[in-house]
Amino acid sequence: MDVRTFWLAGRPAAGDTELTVTNPHDGREVGRHSLPTDAQVEEAVAAAHAVAREAAALPVHVRAEALAHVSRRIAERAEEIAQLITAENGKPIFWARGEASRAVATFRFAAEEARRWSGGVQRLDTEPAASGRLAYVSRVPYGPVLAITPFNFPLNLVAHKVAPSIAVGAPVVVKPAPATPLSALLLGEILAETDLPPGMFSVLPVENERAAALVQDPRLPVVSFTGSAPVGYAIADQVPRKHVTLELGGNAAAVVLADADLDWAAQRIALYSNYQAGQSCIAVQRVIVEQPVYDAFVERLLPAVTGLVTGDPADEKTQVGPLVSEHAAERVEQWVQEAVAAGAKVLAGGTREGAAIAPTVLTDVPQDAKVACEEVFGPVMILQPAASVDEAYAMVNDSKYGLQAGVFTRSLDAAFRANRELEVGGVIIGDVPSYRADQMPYGGVKDSGIGREGLHSAMEDLTYEKVMVLTGLTL
Repeated sequence: MDVRTFWLAGRPAAGDTELTVTNPHDGREVGRHSLPTDAQVEEAVAAAHAVAREAAALPVHVRAEALAHVSRRIAERAEEIAQLITAENGKPIFWARGEASRAVATFRFAAEEARRWSGGVQRLDTEPAASGRLAYVSRVPYGPVLAITPFNFPLNLVAHKVAPSIAVGAPVVVKPAPATPLSALLLGEILAETDLPPGMFSVLPVENERAAALVQDPRLPVVSFTGSAPVGYAIADQVPRKHVTLELGGNAAAVVLADADLDWAAQRIALYSNYQAGQSCIAVQRVIVEQPVYDAFVERLLPAVTGLVTGDPADEKTQVGPLVSEHAAERVEQWVQEAVAAGAKVLAGGTREGAAIAPTVLTDVPQDAKVACEEVFGPVMILQPAASVDEAYAMVNDSKYGLQAGVFTRSLDAAFRANRELEVGGVIIGDVPSYRADQMPYGGVKDSGIGREGLHSAMEDLTYEKVMVLTGLTL
């Protein structure tokens, strides 16, 4: 099997060692990739630093066309990319194809935003002392971006860091997750087809232990991290003077109010508690159901959960595949067992086979159980009855996380009340919290992170406002 090169300042490169990537489902070898040496990492960072001024000055049409090219090429290679995502991540091919499609849109949105990205003007002669003065306000990139990406969306979450960086003219150094580097390396191959200057991007599949040096390097003034809260906040603590954006996950709640369409809610919650094997920061974890419809909802939910097709992620019919590793599955199994030992009841699932956890539904879960108050990142949901809308919304907020919440209701009043009261970055009415459009602002509050993704929002996050005042004008 060929050893994949990594991407050093826009060109393919090889180190002196290699790592093997395996399929979480059956353990077979998916691919091998070369590992950068310390000297090559230094070369990549130095190149990003050296090209920063040129990158910021790149004409908009150059940035936009590079992004549009990447979008087109991902579309052309979509099936190949989806098969690769499934192989290295264990994500069912149905979901992998969806991820490839989303990456097409993410780069297309970035190309469109790049063409719209422009300054603004502000008249200052609102006071006599500023007569004849006009402010031109533009946004300027902080500088090269270190993008640290997770395993659960090995292409599209890389896209959400690379695309806005290029759109604003910021070089980007990508450190993909060690478990799933191949999709990012393929993206590097496509980026290398563009006319972006050398140094504009590097993809360095280094081990996690070597990331600290990159985080602390002053030539990378922006760190954009997606992953667990402990790691994210450790990064922020290490570099308090850098501009750090963190997307740190949550334990997303879906609220089912008494006026909801229970069949729709049950189908959506069953699927989106278990999509990606629950390995999504907005997978449904807590299900809060208004008491009058609790029993009727559970009657609909359990068949929907047990009816999900589990198994080989390469099978077209599979809806729920394995977790990223057997170690990850063992942790989820342990958390379920701890909850059961503390009094929780298993209504469905609760078993493990290798890296796969059966879709699991728990009830009577103590509030301090990990499956209730931490991020499970596995196919596990807990059911909680609520006596009223007041109690339901209070239960959503009773969490250290605040990424997104879903509210199933037909009431506009309940919807707008949810928007006012729920302490989350996004409220999805009539659907699960797992809904995300790639162009919309995406991020959370509390321990769910700092900053926003979504192309325009991320572009603002990677830049600062700069004001030029023109004097002596006749306005």
